[in-house]
Parts: sequence; structure tokens; C-alpha cells
Amino acid sequence: MRYHNITKDDMLNGDGLRVVLWVSGCSHRCPECQNPVTWDPDGGILFEEKDKEELFAQLSKPYVSGVTFSGGDPLFESNEADILALAKEIRMKFPRKTIWLYTGYLWEYVKTREIVHYLDVLVDGPYVKQLRDTKLYWRGSANQRVIDVKESLTAGKVVLHCE
Repeated sequence: MRYHNITKDDMLNGDGLRVVLWVSGCSHRCPECQNPVTWDPDGGILFEEKDKEELFAQLSKPYVSGVTFSGGDPLFESNEADILALAKEIRMKFPRKTIWLYTGYLWEYVKTREIVHYLDVLVDGPYVKQLRDTKLYWRGSANQRVIDVKESLTAGKVVLHCE
């Protein structure tokens, strides 16, 4: 897996103070995407053990609420297996931290993937510039949903995360 950045003390990409891993690779190519530099799966740098250690060092801080996977798209074909392995390890080592994931795919596609069992919140759907709304929490356009994963799996339908 390749990535562009690890953002520390982020307050814009999920609940609380978070660490964000911005991965490379996205096939959605949403017009006016905020991160088009992350589209190229060969862009950025290789995610190595030292990078995972940096991520875990941030997660070990008591004031950090959790991790957010963004990009690019964490569920892009070349990212999904590595993100799954990382989410499993984070859930095991930091069980009280929350895991958020942003993807251009819809819940209806994602809910069948193993990754959902390790997520707390999923922000789904492509960014649609005509639906841009700067008043929305944690998303750029009104079509995107901030989904409570555990509640949605239990209910068998989409349950939105409280804003």
C-alpha cells in the first residue's frame, strides 16, 4: 500500500481528535475532489513498518479518539487487503479507539466486505460537486452518508451516525 500523509491531531475527519492515514489510489475520480493528488495508486510513498509505528504512536496517546482511513480510497483494489490487516491490528491493540473509513463506494457494496467488522463509522459515496454543502459534518456533499457501522449491521439497514 502507498500513502501520501499521516495527519496528526485532526478534528475534521471524524469525531474527536484523530490521526488520519491518507492512502494512494482511487478510481472514482470525483470532479473537484479535495485530494486529486491521491488518485494515482503509484503516487505517494510505500507504507512501511516505520509508518505503522508512527500511526500507532499517535493512537497510543490518551487524547486521540481514533484513526480515520481516507485518501484516495482505502477500499481501492490495491489498498483493501492492507487496510483490512491494519484495521484488525488497530482493533486488537487499541480496542477503545474508533476506526472511521471514507470511501467513494456505497454501503450496499461495502457491507459485504470483511472490513466492516472492524469499523465504527463509514462515510460512503462519491463526492458530488453539485451537492456540496459546507454545513455538513464530516462529508463534502449531501449524497454522502455518515454511517454507524455496528448499528447498521445489527438493524440490517443504514443507521446514520449522530452529528
